[in-house]
Amino acid sequence: MAVANNIRSAVPWKHRISIEDPLAIEKIQHTLVEHCLRHGAAGRPLVLLCIGTDRSTGDCLGPLVGTQLSCEDGKIFHVYGTLDHPVHAGNLEERLRDIKQKFADPFIIALDACLGSIENVGYINIGEGSLQPGAGVNKSLPPVGHIHITGVVNVGGFMEYLVLQNTRLSLVMKMANVMVKGLVCLARVCKQEKARSG
Repeated sequence: MAVANNIRSAVPWKHRISIEDPLAIEKIQHTLVEHCLRHGAAGRPLVLLCIGTDRSTGDCLGPLVGTQLSCEDGKIFHVYGTLDHPVHAGNLEERLRDIKQKFADPFIIALDACLGSIENVGYINIGEGSLQPGAGVNKSLPPVGHIHITGVVNVGGFMEYLVLQNTRLSLVMKMANVMVKGLVCLARVCKQEKARSG
């Protein structure tokens, strides 16, 4: 579980999209495409770092998204974090070293679940800068990502571990499906841009 840490931009941007919005997928697509292309993602390896664990309903958002995208034809992202091989507090730093060794100048999109106020539950946040994974549950981990995507899965502020364990899977699944559809469009646009320029 994460909080956003806008350390990469003096004027950070952030978009907040409800999964109940009939245009949620289109809004996610537009936001991701606009800002990733502006940051030069099209010419770089696209790494999707899906943080979380399959041992907690609320915290399995990242691995669910990673699993769905790793099954897509053409392997559109270099995906780290699936249900079978989650990225979590215990192995995050090792995965970051792997990414650094394997890719030259990757563009990293960090994705994680988070807790928030009751009116924000069910919203997806897309913002510039890195995530601070584990901050929501008092863990100290390195910041990750050029941009971040978070899904507010439940209400925070009290007994966070228990709240994550008792989050509705229905909400997490719906959020994951919306995120995946937006990310698939981003990857296709980046591939088209790369082919056009190369």
